[in-house]
Order: sequence, then C-alpha cells, then structure tokens
Amino acid sequence: MDPDTGSARPVSVVGVGGVGKTRLALRAAARVRDAYPDGVWLTELSPLRTSGLVDLAVMETLRLVDQSTRPVIDVIAEWAHGRRLLLVLDSCEHVLADCARFTAALRSRLPGLRLLLTSRERLALPGEDVLRLPPLPVDDRPGAPTGPGAGDAVELFAERAAAAGRPLPADDPAVRATAVAVCRRLDGIPLALELAAARLTELTLDQLHTRLDQLHTRLDQLHAGLGERLPVPPPLPSLPDPSALPSSPDPSAPPVPPLSSSPLDLLVSAPGERPPRHQTLRTAIGWSHELCAPLERLLWARLSVFSGGFCLEAVRQVCAGGPLPQERIAGLLDRLVAQSIVLPDPVISARFRMLDTVREYGADWLHALGEEHAVRRRHRDHYARLAREGCAEWNTGRQVAWCERVLTEHANLRAAVDCALAEPAGERWYAAVEMAGHVGFLWRHCGYLREAQHCLDQALATDSPPGPGRTLAVWSRGAVAILQGDQEAAANWAVRCADAAREQGSPVAQVAAVYLRGGHLALTGRQAEAIDVLAAAPQLPVQDDGFGAAQLQARLALSLAHVLRGEFERGRAVADEVRTVGREQGEYWCGAFADYLIAQADLARGDLPAAVLGARTSVAGHALLHNTVGAAMSLDLLAAAVVAAGDAHRAARLLGIGTRLWELTGRAQMDSPDLIATRRTCELRVRAHLGDTAYTTGYRAGLAMSYDEGISYATSRR
Repeated sequence: MDPDTGSARPVSVVGVGGVGKTRLALRAAARVRDAYPDGVWLTELSPLRTSGLVDLAVMETLRLVDQSTRPVIDVIAEWAHGRRLLLVLDSCEHVLADCARFTAALRSRLPGLRLLLTSRERLALPGEDVLRLPPLPVDDRPGAPTGPGAGDAVELFAERAAAAGRPLPADDPAVRATAVAVCRRLDGIPLALELAAARLTELTLDQLHTRLDQLHTRLDQLHAGLGERLPVPPPLPSLPDPSALPSSPDPSAPPVPPLSSSPLDLLVSAPGERPPRHQTLRTAIGWSHELCAPLERLLWARLSVFSGGFCLEAVRQVCAGGPLPQERIAGLLDRLVAQSIVLPDPVISARFRMLDTVREYGADWLHALGEEHAVRRRHRDHYARLAREGCAEWNTGRQVAWCERVLTEHANLRAAVDCALAEPAGERWYAAVEMAGHVGFLWRHCGYLREAQHCLDQALATDSPPGPGRTLAVWSRGAVAILQGDQEAAANWAVRCADAAREQGSPVAQVAAVYLRGGHLALTGRQAEAIDVLAAAPQLPVQDDGFGAAQLQARLALSLAHVLRGEFERGRAVADEVRTVGREQGEYWCGAFADYLIAQADLARGDLPAAVLGARTSVAGHALLHNTVGAAMSLDLLAAAVVAAGDAHRAARLLGIGTRLWELTGRAQMDSPDLIATRRTCELRVRAHLGDTAYTTGYRAGLAMSYDEGISYATSRR
C-alpha cells in the first residue's frame, strides 16, 4: 500500500465473520492516512441488499454528486485520476461479484489506485494480495497473566469482562485455566469472545464454561447423528395487522425447517457444509441466542430487517406485534444492548446498529419463524410513511431536519424501495410508484440524484393510475433530469408531467409541471420562451409539501431566465418574492438559490457589500442541505464579489475552494457557457490583481482545503 510505487495491487483482508477484518482495515488505513493527501475513503457495503449498487455507494462516499447520466465508473475514474487516495471497501462478501467487477474496471483505468477490501471470500482478481486474518491465538502457558496485556484471545476476553463490570482476577491459575478453556471453545474469534464476556453480568466464569461445554456436546452429537431433535414448540402468534403482516408465511416462499427450542437444529448443517470456524462463530452466537428470553429472541429476529441502523421509534413501529407489545420494546432493546447483541451507534445518539454476523443470525430465525416477508413489508410501510411525511413537510421550517433524517435513514429507505419494487407487477403501482415519488423527491433534494433516477425509472416502468403520488414521481424524475443536465430527458418528462397533472386535476401540480418545461427552456438558451411559459403560470398559495417546493422552483426558474438574459432587476424582483415566501415557510433549499440570484443582481448594479453578504449567505444555505452544486455556484459568485470589493487574495482561495467543490459534482459550472465565462472572467481579474505566482499560491491553498474547511472559510467574514 505504498502510495509512491508506480502500480498497486488490491489488498483483501479475508477471514470468517467476527474475526476483526473491519477493525484491522480501519487501523491500517489510519496509520497510512498522511500518505494519501486526497483522503482515505471507507465505503460500507453491508447495507446493500441488491446488486448493481457498489458504484453508487462508492460515489456517495466520495461525495461526488455528478449531474450527468454518464456511467458511474467513468465519473469516479475521472475524479480520481491523478489523485493519491485509498479506497476501503468493507464487507464485500455481500456483493462479491459487483465488487470484483468494480475493482477490475477501476484498476484498468487507474493502475496506481490503492484499494483495501475486507471480505469473507477473496475476490479472485488477477494480482490480488490476500491477507488471511486468523482468529486470536490462545496462550495456554502455565502462569501466563490473565488481565490486559496478555497479548492474545485471553487478553481480549479479560478486557471485555472488565468492561462488563466483571474483571477476572489477575494471576489466578484456576481463573486462567477456565478463561483459556472458554477462549479455546470459541476458537479465539473476537466477536464470539465479546459476546461471551457480555454474559458474565449474569453468569460466573465457571457457569459460562459449563454452558459452552454443554452446547458443544450437543453440537458434536448432532454432527455424529446421535442427537435427538427436541420437540417442536407451537409457532409464535402472528402479528396483528393481517394486511401488512399475514398470519401465515408467504405461500411463494420456500419451506422452512421446523422450529425447535434450540437454534442448532436450524443453524447447524451437515458436517463439512460450513467451515469449522464459521460453525464456531455461529455456535457462539447461537449460545448467546439461547440465553436470551423468548421475546428478546423475537426482537432480535425482527431487528434484522433494518439496514444501516435504527432508532427506538422505528423499532416500535416495525417490530411490535403479536406477543411483542410496543410498551415492551424499549426494555427489550436495552437488554439486547446489555448483551452486546445490539450496539449503540458510535456517532449518532439514541441510534443503534447490529454487526453483520449477528444480524444474519437474526435473519435466519426470522425466516424460520415465517415472518420474513411480513416484517419486511412492515419495514417498507414504515419508511414509506416516513418519506410521505418528509414530502408533506418539506416546504416548512422542518426542511433541514428532514434532510438530515433522509441522510441518516438512507440505507433503510433504499431497502424499503427495493422491497416495494420487488412486489408483483399488479401491486407495484401502489407499493412502488407512491413510495418512489416521495423517496425520489427527497433524494433529489438531498443529493442522491442517481439513486432517485434508478428507483423512479423502475417504478414508472409500470403503468399506474393517475394520482398525486404518480404525478410527484413523474415530476421528481423530470427534476432529476434537469439537475443532471439531461435536457432531452427533461423535455420528455415535462410533457408526461403536464399530462399527469391534467389527469389528476390539480392546479398546483400543473404549476409544478411548468417548472420542468420552463427550466428546460432556460437551460437550453431559450430565455424568451422560458419567460413566456413561466410567467404565465398562475401564482397560487404556496403549499407546505413537495408540490409547494415545485411552485417556488418554477418562480426561481423565471428569475434565472431573466438573469441569464441580462435582465437583472426583473430577476431580482422575482427572486426576492421567492425569498420572502421561503422565509415565511421556513424553508432553505429554494431560499439559498434566491439569495444567489439576488446577489447576482446586486453585483451587476455595483452594490458590493450586499453581493458579498448574499453570496456568503447562499453558500451557507446550500451547505446546510448538502447541496454541493448550489454551494459551488455560490462560491464562484462570492469570489467575483470579493475581488470586485478589493480582496483578491481571498478571491483566489475562494476560486480554489470552488474548484474543489465542482470536482465533487463531476461537471464544472454544469457545462453552462454563461457560468464558465463568468468564472473565467473572475479568474483573469484576480490574476491581474495578484500576478500569477501569488494567484497560484492562494488558489492552491483553497484547493487543498477539505469540503468542511472550505465551507467554513467561505462563510466566515474573514
């Protein structure tokens, strides 16, 4: 992984689940971070449920918000060309073929790119360096210390026992012998050791050892064909909502094995079917499962439908039902946290996650209980409601909070959309078109353009009856095309949206459709036509929902058409109306663009203090909603206003910061001739003030700033 060599092989850290591959990869990446000036980038692949999304996941990690419709691999390769960065792909085994394809395609274009991968299986790529990570060794030397510092599996076990409030007496030969026996039973697998240590809050070390011995004895009997299956208990009661959670399993699903009072009958296959160490880990998790109370096991199984993490309220909505009432959820979740089955999110408070192996175990049980389809549909319906609420309140003072929530719940929204798209074609119009309209709208406004395009295209491929959900889906697809610069597609979607709005019979939806047509005309240079179309749209009371946001965007398109035509005062007047309404609504997305357009007019008429303040305010507003394109546009304007005000040194840095942000979008100045010319004029003016050497120094200083550093510099007064 030496960044100075001319070529680099991908390095794959391979090992069984729970052995510590991710931890090792992160530690290695942290040690070499300084050698990669363009960053160390971690992409977690475990939340992916379907194929074909690895490229998108990496692009999101790199914060690339390319607006074009080019292949994602082209966008990533173009951005990474000439850069020194390290890509870390974690948990490749979920999407192994996609990871191999992505890695091979990227290396063929960027042979010097450094890639570090973790997986339970190697990718089998030419030139792949494989580091097989074994479990921790177990030091059984007589008299070896038991506590921290022992340097092996026993050390980790002792550390986790101490963290659980049950420290093991140091230098006690009997304790040492028992701890060694426990660690050997668990093959030194770190996750198994951590789960076992968490049980010391309820069991003594000797009891722990005894229970593990009993479990292994039963395992050996099953493998030898000597063990008798335990009686099958009655099935758990079904969940209460028959439409969302049917009382019987999905008839199209494959048959499941009978339930027993032990997970071994379900999870231990014939000898040789699972690698021995994988059996050990599954046995250790199964042993933790056996020690859980029945309702704790049920919650564990139902939690497996979440992707990327979850909060308590989501758990209440998705997992309650049947024998598991909502009022018990919080206490049972606390119990799973205490047993290290569920982990607190290290970054977001009051949010939780599960390790992949633990979640997979729960998913096996959910399938065996016959509840998989039902609980996944409840998960889908919960996040469909969430997206619907987000759209209903988007044009209000809760807009920023909804943007943050969409970012936090991105993996769950993606899983819910995938579930909706998997419905039979006859039901898809209800499950998918409605949901895609809301999720696609939110993704479009929060930077996930390509995923919005992907889900909307799939949902709209099926005919569906007219209605607000379908109209919003068609509008969102056209709005995505406009931001992507795909003007031909935007024109087609504008026609379809106008038809859908007429079928729906909604005047507000018809105004929203005008935005697509007028925006397309403005961005293709037909300003006079755009003004005629947009000015003719009726000015109805602005709604709080997504269509209300579209109403404001139609007015912004009119303002932009005036500005691009050189009619700055007319453009300013329209933008000022939008800003006033936006402030009344409490929204920021349209307001930040209005600030940009007003600052353009202020600069044109020579009001430099107002132009600087307006451009700075616009940068802050766009950054608040993670709108990289909007922030980059406003940075270009801010640099022009600052140099006009006499601070060429600051303008040079701002141009460097702007370049950094435009590189993240994949399309500098959105390929707009007007914006490109304006940017070039600003650069020439700064060079004339500073000279080439000073300009280059300032420009490079801005270019070297991270996204957050650049935004902070741009929005500060000095």
